[in-house]
Amino acid sequence: MTFDLIVRGTAVLPDGPLEKAWIAVSDGRIAAIGTGEAPPAHTLHDAGDGLILPGIIDGQTHACSYGGLPGIRSTTRSAVAGGITTIVDMPYDNPAPLNTPARLSEKVEAIHAHAHAHVALYGTILPGQAPDDVQPLIDGGVVAFKISTFESSPTRFPRIASDQILGLFSALADSVLPLGVHNEDQEIVRAYIAAARAAGHNGIEAHSASRPPAAELAATAQFLELGASAGAHAHIVHLTTARGFQLVDNYLADGFRATGELCVHYLWFDPERDGKALGARMKVNPPIRPGQIDALWEEILAGRVAFVSSDHSSWPIDNKLTDSIFDAGAGVPGLETLLPAFFTAAEARGLDAPALTVEQLCERPAKFFGLWPQKGAIRVGADADLTVIARTPQVWDSARAHDELRWSPFDGRTFSITVARTYLEGQLAFDGQDVVNQPGDGRYVRRGQSHWFE
Repeated sequence: MTFDLIVRGTAVLPDGPLEKAWIAVSDGRIAAIGTGEAPPAHTLHDAGDGLILPGIIDGQTHACSYGGLPGIRSTTRSAVAGGITTIVDMPYDNPAPLNTPARLSEKVEAIHAHAHAHVALYGTILPGQAPDDVQPLIDGGVVAFKISTFESSPTRFPRIASDQILGLFSALADSVLPLGVHNEDQEIVRAYIAAARAAGHNGIEAHSASRPPAAELAATAQFLELGASAGAHAHIVHLTTARGFQLVDNYLADGFRATGELCVHYLWFDPERDGKALGARMKVNPPIRPGQIDALWEEILAGRVAFVSSDHSSWPIDNKLTDSIFDAGAGVPGLETLLPAFFTAAEARGLDAPALTVEQLCERPAKFFGLWPQKGAIRVGADADLTVIARTPQVWDSARAHDELRWSPFDGRTFSITVARTYLEGQLAFDGQDVVNQPGDGRYVRRGQSHWFE
């Protein structure tokens, strides 16, 4: 038999690395895995001393926050250049969020027209919308839902009241879909920002204090309790402190479905060390906290972090160029830096970076969003979404990025690896220099049967 593709190198499999391995691909799926002499194939790629990983799954992106639905094109182009084969995109699209079957259809059509990578979707509801409205979106294949306890926009990113959250949890209780939350208490944040403005505190050093951990943890605790009361899966989409993950773990220990997610920028930056140089370029919400990096790594190693994501935001740099930190937009680009940043940081700590990367960026998000076992692991029968990394150090330069944004808080940072190739269902999408697949080669990925608590 002649296969479509053979990729040779050290493959990071579910039970560990396999040196001098070959992975055979046929009809878009992994058909065989072995060592030694490889069988014949129409195309062969030898990764040398590089590593072959499952395609990376970024569990939190905002593809359409600036460019609308066509923004999927540049976002997914950046994704495949970063070794990411599937993005899980948030529902807060510009100009309207994904809260109805009609808007789901519009976004799926945009994926078919624009996507270079596979795309799974979050759904949401708006204030006053009936909880039962989630069922058509579930039937349409969304992988999760998200709401916010803080209002950034009354139409695109509104606050959902507690009674509606409880109703939404009740509507989801018999399903396996998680309900995620942007977890900040609105009254605390608005009062603290007003006080900071009045005192003339306008720099990045005021950002964390103006949205204090108490605001994040109070919203987190209330959300977890509402989810527990309804017997549904409550998910915190970004926690910035070790205490936040331990709070989630307390609910899990009590038998409730609760999870917490970490974004990679919280593992890299500290406002006390990096704030002067980066300013608003490192502004995200909830804020990056001082002195938390070591503690957050301990949460990963303790197993209390569900998975690590980028929280990629497609805002241009003009959104950051303001006199006051409170007027600057929140969010950073992250699709091309998620994999190298996480791998590099893990390696710098003396950890098993390949295994930890596959766990946090592949297997765990695949299981969480119902994409397992077709995605998330190199195994026979799985989709041939593969990422090849070279052990070639690089200094990140966002001018070379593929996202049209051309800025990053990671500029000038040294990564220990470089993405060498990205394959989407056995088809080359990125050759190490250029994105070579076409818009529309990515597909809409519906939720399957796997779930976190099975």
